[in-house]
Amino acid sequence: MKMIVGLGNPGKKYENTRHNVGWKALDMVAEDAGIKVNVNRFHGLTGMGTFGGEKIILVKPLTYMNLSGDCVQPLAAYYKIPPEDILVLCDDVNLPLGRLRFRKAGSAGGHNGLKSIIGRLSSDQFPRLRLGVGAPGEGRDLIEHVLMPFEGEDRKMVEELEKTAAKAVLCFLKEGPDKVMNDYNGKPGA
Repeated sequence: MKMIVGLGNPGKKYENTRHNVGWKALDMVAEDAGIKVNVNRFHGLTGMGTFGGEKIILVKPLTYMNLSGDCVQPLAAYYKIPPEDILVLCDDVNLPLGRLRFRKAGSAGGHNGLKSIIGRLSSDQFPRLRLGVGAPGEGRDLIEHVLMPFEGEDRKMVEELEKTAAKAVLCFLKEGPDKVMNDYNGKPGA
């Protein structure tokens, strides 16, 4: 079984913010895989199904970004899912807007949601797909930046990024991590 986790913050206030691109991409994965993510388990909305012959659980933590591990770790323990079978989708301010980066493992890179998951799993050996939301502009606070909604052309670019991220997740499930790295890393979301 594989777990796909889309990071974000619950509530209408955060719905279209940079921090919620992981949630939005997970929604597209759910739609493409025909899985409803509507059952509350271990502080997260979950949905189970199969895709490409693989049993999967889709997860949207309801713990707010900085406590994402409080949802992911209990679910992983309950379903006996090792870290290497947990794919996390998250925003990344260090990537240009619209770019993707897949890694098999690694540090939190300053991302508090990943830091929480690493801490609770006691491992950084899980794959992650980072969605580039761009760095804050001159004089803009990082927290303010990630909690602001996208506007205008940026919104259109991010919608394409989220669609491409969903395709990358389905590629991960069908063809594995190396194929995702080869086909999606650094490419614009189009």
